[in-house]
Amino acid sequence: MAASPARAAAFDILARVEREGAYATELLHSRSLETLDERDRGLATELVMGVLRWRSRIDGAIAAASWQKLAKLDVEVLTALRLAVYQVQFLERIPARAAVNESVELVKRARKASASGYVNAVLRKIKKAAAPSVQPQTPNELADVHAHPAWLVDRWVREFGFEAAAKICGYDQQVPTTAIRLDDAELEQEMSRESVELAAGALLTRARRVTAGDVTRTRAFREGRVQVQDEASQLVALLVGRGERLLDCCAAPGGKTAALAARNPTASIIAAELHPHRARLLRQRVGAPNVKVLAADANALPLASDFDRVLADVPCSGTGTLARNPEIKWRLKPDDLRDLHARQVAILNAALDRLGRGGKLVYSTCSLERAEDEDVIAEVLSARTELRLLPARAELEALRAEGEIASADIDSLVRGDFLRTLPGVHPCDGFFAAVLTRV
Repeated sequence: MAASPARAAAFDILARVEREGAYATELLHSRSLETLDERDRGLATELVMGVLRWRSRIDGAIAAASWQKLAKLDVEVLTALRLAVYQVQFLERIPARAAVNESVELVKRARKASASGYVNAVLRKIKKAAAPSVQPQTPNELADVHAHPAWLVDRWVREFGFEAAAKICGYDQQVPTTAIRLDDAELEQEMSRESVELAAGALLTRARRVTAGDVTRTRAFREGRVQVQDEASQLVALLVGRGERLLDCCAAPGGKTAALAARNPTASIIAAELHPHRARLLRQRVGAPNVKVLAADANALPLASDFDRVLADVPCSGTGTLARNPEIKWRLKPDDLRDLHARQVAILNAALDRLGRGGKLVYSTCSLERAEDEDVIAEVLSARTELRLLPARAELEALRAEGEIASADIDSLVRGDFLRTLPGVHPCDGFFAAVLTRV
């Protein structure tokens, strides 16, 4: 009996995530899933994201039932075990027998038939997971219950407090809401005719939350007239404001670039991206005629220093997006933050060199880590006397006065002089932003 198309697709994606360091979301939206019907695509997505979200608890169950150490298992064998355990322990609607039998078939499909008996024996020992008997009281308990690395949870507890850290962890384990930016009100009716139901954004007046349907299968999405973009990401783009010459120096995949172009239709906008293939995808995604895409290193842009608005949305750890990219939490190591900090300082300094006098620069990340956020700003400000930090509260109040922000709770979006959203505390991804000006 062959494995079902959905499980086979999930198996292949998880194996690539493990073996190649690929990103699950990109693979789930690749052409490899185009042959699946809507139901199978949904199941494949559920299996992939569920295994990645709950991996440490799944591995704990496997280790307890196995007489072999997990580190010695082939990727294909471990992936098949994880798929079955997730279905048995976390999904109500799938019979345990079906989950076990299909994982045995997946091992055979991967030419690891010699391990099929082992997989079958281990999985027969797996029982439905019991709900935690008590609420977590310590960082380690929080990490165990919500399947997060303990070192990461410990950082969040120290930085944001236990209650906020618990909300972050809880949010990371749920399917996040899909949000879009809507620049044309008529699109809402058009999408409704394609069975996409929308609700008002939680933070922004131009945002909409998808409550039913698949935005990516609409004509508007295919034509680039609708962008899928988390509300916190949209808010960062709004902070950049309006100008005549704009620079987005780490622009791919292009959501913020598109937002800048929509808000500045007559401005000249340069969108720079290091990798040529990502620059090509950026050009495909952002069709605005006033945007020029440049494949170049943000540290050495061949541009003059006369931009009045600059966005430095720098590469980061992505710990504010774990609900969408759960594999990040299993790859990230504490030493990575030190390396990222150095890279971010360099990019921010290079971006500031392109900012004209009186201009405004927004530095942003989708990271929750101080090392990538406040510490980067502090280091750059300490070395450059021509800069001033603008309080984020005033910038947000101005956006609310313009009618861009729907939320009345500006205070919760501000931490010190910075924008800070926290998953679970706010209904969106975790973002940080600082606004600087050159005097």
